[in-house]
Amino acid sequence: MKNKIKILLALSLAVSTVISGCSTKTKQAVAANNTVINSNTSQSSDNENTNSENNLPNPSGDNTDKNNPTENIPPPPEKSNTQSDPTPKPAAPVNVSNTASLDTKRIGWSWAYSPKSSASLLSKYHGYAFGDTSKKIIYLTFDEGYEYGYTPSILDTLKANNVHAAFFVTAPYIVGSFNGIKNSDLLKRMTNEGHVIGNHSVHHKSMPDFTDENTFNAELTGVEAAAAKVPGVKLSKNFRPPMGDFSELSLYYTQKLGYKTIFFSLAYKDYDVNNQPDPEKSKEFLLQSTKPGMICLLHAESKTNATILDSLLKEWKKQGYEFKSLDEL
Repeated sequence: MKNKIKILLALSLAVSTVISGCSTKTKQAVAANNTVINSNTSQSSDNENTNSENNLPNPSGDNTDKNNPTENIPPPPEKSNTQSDPTPKPAAPVNVSNTASLDTKRIGWSWAYSPKSSASLLSKYHGYAFGDTSKKIIYLTFDEGYEYGYTPSILDTLKANNVHAAFFVTAPYIVGSFNGIKNSDLLKRMTNEGHVIGNHSVHHKSMPDFTDENTFNAELTGVEAAAAKVPGVKLSKNFRPPMGDFSELSLYYTQKLGYKTIFFSLAYKDYDVNNQPDPEKSKEFLLQSTKPGMICLLHAESKTNATILDSLLKEWKKQGYEFKSLDEL
């Protein structure tokens, strides 16, 4: 009997030792796995932070390599497992008694991301780079500085895919024409087909340069006056500052006129009609750079955009994205 008891005690001790060893290994494995997770998270954050403005194309079109159209397409930004909204919800309209207290320093926008350092400023003065980043939504916009014959095709494609977009126009665009087709007729069609028409200023200059309020206001009200002369065309209270340039003062002036300032979270060098980027590479870049809630800027004078738009819209829809109006921001 004593021998059986000794044997049972020995077996119990052996089992206890094995279990203890397994527990220790499990704890070690968990600790090692956490180290890997933390390391990957840190690397993802570092990759996101390296996406500086200096590595992206200049919205003004300077330093473009006109001998190589593919140089117009920047590398896709680093993917991140999380998508934070750099533009908090706007507060109530701000009233400033002394505008001398507002900063006039020009802040340049970038092409593929929204500078988080300006997030509070945008929120304060009703500026947007993103919409709802929690859902697969795209706010599609086109800038119309001048016509090159591609807007009718773009409108056909949008209609065929049941997608509504926003078109930002200058005053010269409103009164202009191309090959005998008046741009005002295109604007009427945009309105009739449910698109938003936004304000892109009269002279397409850097808005922070207009520190005098009356001169600044004339850049927006001049577009309003031109649009008012086109029967059936409604200009929205959405303003896109040329080149994406802004200052605290320019944001304040814009908001004071009742406008939202619409920036963009995705764009590329598509505007040079003599140096159009490769269609397939452009489409690949846009798809790889797509993020929930993004405001996408395309130029309507781009042959490349007119070429890829149908397949681009279909692929976005295939990926589960839907399109919303800027009026819903």
